[in-house]
Amino acid sequence: MNLNELTIKQAYEGLKNKEFTSVELTKACLNRIKERNKDINAFISVFEESALAEAKKADEMISSGKQQMLTGIPFSVKDAIDTLDLRSTGAAKILDNYVPPFESTVISKIRAQGAVLLGKNNCDAFGHGASNENSMYGPVANPHDLTKVAGGSSGGSSAAVADHQCIFAIAEDTGGSIRQPASFCGIVGLRPSYGRNSRYGIMPMASSLDTVGPMTKTVEDIAILMEVIAGSDEKDATTVPDEVPEYTKNLNKKEKFVIGLPQEYFETDGMHEETRKLVENKIEKIKAHTELEVEFKPVSLPYTKYGIPVYYIIVPSEDSSNLGRIDGVRYGMRSKEAKDLYNIYAKSRGEGFPEEVKRRIMVGTYSLSSGYYDAYYSKAQKVRTLIIEDFNQAFAQVDLLITPTSPFTAFDMNGKINDLMAMYLADVFVSPSAVAGLPGISIPVGNDSKNLPVGMQIIAPRLGEEKLLNFASLVENV
Repeated sequence: MNLNELTIKQAYEGLKNKEFTSVELTKACLNRIKERNKDINAFISVFEESALAEAKKADEMISSGKQQMLTGIPFSVKDAIDTLDLRSTGAAKILDNYVPPFESTVISKIRAQGAVLLGKNNCDAFGHGASNENSMYGPVANPHDLTKVAGGSSGGSSAAVADHQCIFAIAEDTGGSIRQPASFCGIVGLRPSYGRNSRYGIMPMASSLDTVGPMTKTVEDIAILMEVIAGSDEKDATTVPDEVPEYTKNLNKKEKFVIGLPQEYFETDGMHEETRKLVENKIEKIKAHTELEVEFKPVSLPYTKYGIPVYYIIVPSEDSSNLGRIDGVRYGMRSKEAKDLYNIYAKSRGEGFPEEVKRRIMVGTYSLSSGYYDAYYSKAQKVRTLIIEDFNQAFAQVDLLITPTSPFTAFDMNGKINDLMAMYLADVFVSPSAVAGLPGISIPVGNDSKNLPVGMQIIAPRLGEEKLLNFASLVENV
């Protein structure tokens, strides 16, 4: 096995036992990036010089007995997450030259352990998309088939992990942006409960839905990272004060599970039959595994069908407010044609935002405007409450829910980019739980006849990550 193919746990043990150095591990990842990024386009920025300097410092930490779980381990970050003194574009040209003078809390916690930041991953601009074709730095290709998309919006992060260009990645999930690309690329991705991880330093998309989470090669690596990055933060008032569990100690723990199977997720129009069968086969294998005490129970989530329309009213509305601060005045690209204040705003934003971002700003501004607020945004929030109650009623009967992560596998590049409804429906299984603020994980369950990965989603009650990760670890290799 090449060094860049290791998991976090394997890399930690190898560094601890002096089998290799962080510099060697980092060089293995950087070489893989040089070899493959021209085809996959997973990275917008690569920080080779600073990464090697950080790796050298990590080796000194290890030699002096100061190794922590992430010391010396190379990782990447979605470019919609701010990194101190390192270019962070959000995959939009309006921030092409933006270098943040501060860092997101989650990344600060990781780098405080001596992890090595390799670079910033490509994504749909500001998280707007389900295919990673809305980046102004070009689309991201799927490592399993370069003619297919990697998923979105965290396609660069999922592709980088799947292609072993980094050991792990940190990304952001508003309505499925971690779980859907994880499914498309055949890796593990967790959207934590809203408020479990700090959002400070994340380029805001929809403030009431945005979450920050890990993308890795195993469930164990997810648990390792969550122990580091989870917790309250005085810089983010939406974080919860609840103590962070020791997720890794609860992995592979035998306990009884009652698992709900929501019929609405298995009977959706447009779902590929192979995708359904692979998820159902996984469920059958879990049922047949004698060491697991799992009871499956059919449940109904009738308001699931409103998840997408609610999402695409609330998110653009909050987008239109949040993106108002990016105007070409204080930072970012300023149009060369702008001759007065109005045109600084109009032309800079017109040139610096891609079409999907501009579309969502317009839809959101309309939804919030006088005379339409009650008809759209206010009503969407009321239906959101019904979706939350749907999940509450289901979790009164079961511990966890299992669904497909996506109705289909990775689709062709340019296959849906001009069909907005088809693109928006790519998130049909991941948006409802996001609207409800619930944690969800996608784990790979096999490949279809075209050798494209299929993911299975497991959803837990709010702040139920401990049971979620335990169950995922038990069934990961069943």
